[in-house]
This record gives sequence, C-alpha cells and structure tokens, in this order.
Amino acid sequence: MNILQTIGRYTLLLGRLFSKPEKLKVYWKQLINELDKIGLQSIGIVALLSIFMGGVITLQTASNIDSAWIPAYTIGFASRQSIILEFSPTLISLILAGKVGSNIASEIGTMRISEQIDALDIMGVNSAAYLILPKVLASLFIFPFLIIISMFLAMLAGGFFGKAAGLITLVDYVYGIQFDFKTFSIVYALIKTFVFAFIIATVSSYFGYYTKGGALQVGEASTKAVVFSSIYILIANYFLTQLLLL
Repeated sequence: MNILQTIGRYTLLLGRLFSKPEKLKVYWKQLINELDKIGLQSIGIVALLSIFMGGVITLQTASNIDSAWIPAYTIGFASRQSIILEFSPTLISLILAGKVGSNIASEIGTMRISEQIDALDIMGVNSAAYLILPKVLASLFIFPFLIIISMFLAMLAGGFFGKAAGLITLVDYVYGIQFDFKTFSIVYALIKTFVFAFIIATVSSYFGYYTKGGALQVGEASTKAVVFSSIYILIANYFLTQLLLL
C-alpha cells in the first residue's frame, strides 16, 4: 500500500505541477534563479569530474590495449564511446542527483516544516507549481549543456593525459575521436539527460514537498531524494539503452 500511495501522491503532484500558472512573470524570475543554482553553480564540480575521469578512461583504455595488431587510434575511439554513451550522461547525472537533488529536497522541505508552503496555499497560490515547476524547467534546460561541457572536457583531458603519459599521440587520439562517429550517439545521450533531469527534479521535489516533522526529517528527505533519484536513473538508463540502442 505504501508503494501505491507514493505513486499516487507523486502522480497527483505532477498534475498540480503542470496546471496553469497564476503569473508567468513571477515564474520567469524563479526560473532565472533556478538556472543559476542548478546550472551555473554546478559547472565547477562537473568540469573537475569530467577532466579527471576523462584522463582515467583514456589511461585505462590504453593499458588494456597492448596488442601490436590494434591501431593506436582505438584508444581515442573507445574513450569517445565510453564518455558520450555512458560516462557523461549517466555518471554526471548521478553526481548531480547528489548535489542538485539534495539541495532541492532540503530547500522545499525546510519551507514545508516552516509552514511557508501552507501560507502559499492559504493565499491561493499553487505552491507545487510555484516551487517545483521552475526547478523542473531549469533542470531540463541546463542539464544538456552541462553534459555537453562534460563530454568536451573529458575527451580533451583524455587526449592530453594520454599524450603526457606517452601512450598515444594527439593526432592518433583525435583521429580515434572522429573515427566512425555517429550523431545518434549525441542524440541518445541527450535523450537520457532529459529523462534524468526530470527524474532528479521531480523526485527530489516530491520528498521535500511531503516532508513532515523538523530539521531531522528534512535531512532524511534529502537523503531519500538522492537515493531514490539515483535508483530511478539507473533503472531508466537500462530501459533507455535497451529501447534506443538495441
């Protein structure tokens, strides 16, 4: 029954979320603020992870390709596939689930226990749409840009780390990056990113919106938001891969 109740409340929340807003001007200001908090403030951690993980992927790929029969550009090719298809859209989204998801849940949860959400409801404001919709729209808009930045930095760093380690020349690496490139790989990654962004924003908002108790429960809601967002991302990743690639 708890599972059915959770699914029902989540569905009803989504229904309120996409109902007609009261004043678009107010939502626009909220959207700009969320783009800054969700997107711009996440660039640092995304860049740092992408640079070092791109280097690690290239080094690990090179260490496993020790046959003289395998051309050197295979390192760049394999690194590109790993970064575009899985690392950037999935791993970075999991990291953002921890950073962005916990912030969303704690922010809305704090408003719930301090009765700010009740005050909005009393004033006739659709609190779900006012608080959550800008976060969802901001996530859907900015996440693809973060993932594209991650792809670029990871592949760039992979080339320089590989060259610095003496494992591959930049010419071979760049050729491998370009070899047999299919634009659908980017489309696939961005489709996953949109789905993951929606999951992170709505699931985290759900746990924050229905928080009960005090500060301790806000912390628990933040933890649940991260855990369940990550689980749903992994489940969605499996089905999207099966649907789009196989």
